[in-house]
Amino acid sequence: MDNRYAWMDEEWARLESMSQARQIRSVESILDERGAWIRIAGRDLLNLSSNNYLGLAQDPRLKEAATRAIEIWGAGAAASRLVHGSCALYAQLEHRLAEWKQRESALVFANGYVANTGVISALVGRGDAVFSDRLNHASIVDGIVLSRAEHYRYRHGDSEHLEHLLKKHGDARRKVIVTDTIFSMDGDTAPLVELVNLRDQYGALLMVDEAHAGGVLGERGEGLCHELGLQDEVDVIMGTFSKAFGSYGAYICADRSVIRYLTSKARSLIYSTALPPSVIASVHAALTIVQEDTGRRAGLRQKAGWFRERLRMRGFAVGEGDAPIIPVMIGDNERALHYSRKLEERGVAAVAIRPPTVPAGTARIRLTVTATHTEDELEWAAVQLCAIRDERGEGRSR
Repeated sequence: MDNRYAWMDEEWARLESMSQARQIRSVESILDERGAWIRIAGRDLLNLSSNNYLGLAQDPRLKEAATRAIEIWGAGAAASRLVHGSCALYAQLEHRLAEWKQRESALVFANGYVANTGVISALVGRGDAVFSDRLNHASIVDGIVLSRAEHYRYRHGDSEHLEHLLKKHGDARRKVIVTDTIFSMDGDTAPLVELVNLRDQYGALLMVDEAHAGGVLGERGEGLCHELGLQDEVDVIMGTFSKAFGSYGAYICADRSVIRYLTSKARSLIYSTALPPSVIASVHAALTIVQEDTGRRAGLRQKAGWFRERLRMRGFAVGEGDAPIIPVMIGDNERALHYSRKLEERGVAAVAIRPPTVPAGTARIRLTVTATHTEDELEWAAVQLCAIRDERGEGRSR
């Protein structure tokens, strides 16, 4: 009998040969309210692989809010937002988000991927052009592909290259510049001041993805736009609740005209079931903490800077910036996988990031610090990395 799936088996074998095959592994349990330790395959591991930057995913205040919402609203929304799936908690949250971001209006989406694909494909279409940083998240890339607009990628963080492309393709009907603010695999930041200037100069719209900056940067956790005083200069601000907020979902903040337009044109919003009310309730609780607990945010940045410097002192090549995302650059795919496996054997959960998530030849161990890690835990993790390097007989990277 013919194997109808032979081509899949062949592709799987090809991915395995390139150390690019992926598998889903189950977390058996979270070992404490800090979320710093997890259990996988019977092993207790220091978790340096989550985006739970403020340590809120296990916070009892979020759990209590979600539980109360289930008692009132039930387990699910049971319909899309435009078909009576949007409970009162949604309107309250969008009002709070707009106030927090100092914008006219806000709109909640199911998650960051859904928000980016839905918004970009609503803003542009055939005959339009999107100018996108080469290292932007896959959801931005997929949104551009879905839109059928022309896709022009500028070199990472290179505003001069962006301007070259804007001049070259200035006859496009509509132009949108889009960028992450903190890049998810590198931890560095976008040159927002230059992008705002180019937006003005070339008559484009500017959209930013604050997924990894929300809760982390800004006086009240608003993100990089606020930290730089540019919150009024960006046309579309996207963020998520699945990282520093410790919950799930995403949002857009913008002028009222933009939100009104997206409500009727973003297909991923129109045709998705609304988030469960319990999720929205937990986001409400997280937003209060994000806005008020400045000490937690300051502690996160201090620990991230301290850990990055400790790794540098030990001779590892780590990414620039002061974000809690710290890539330890390895290069080769198989070598990165070896480091990840050995770290797990030694009690550290840290994932090897390989192409196509990052460019070929730049495989890395992506370490993420949370506000609830202790310096002793981070120091211990750095010692484990050194031990693995010594076992391999490798020298310092820098």
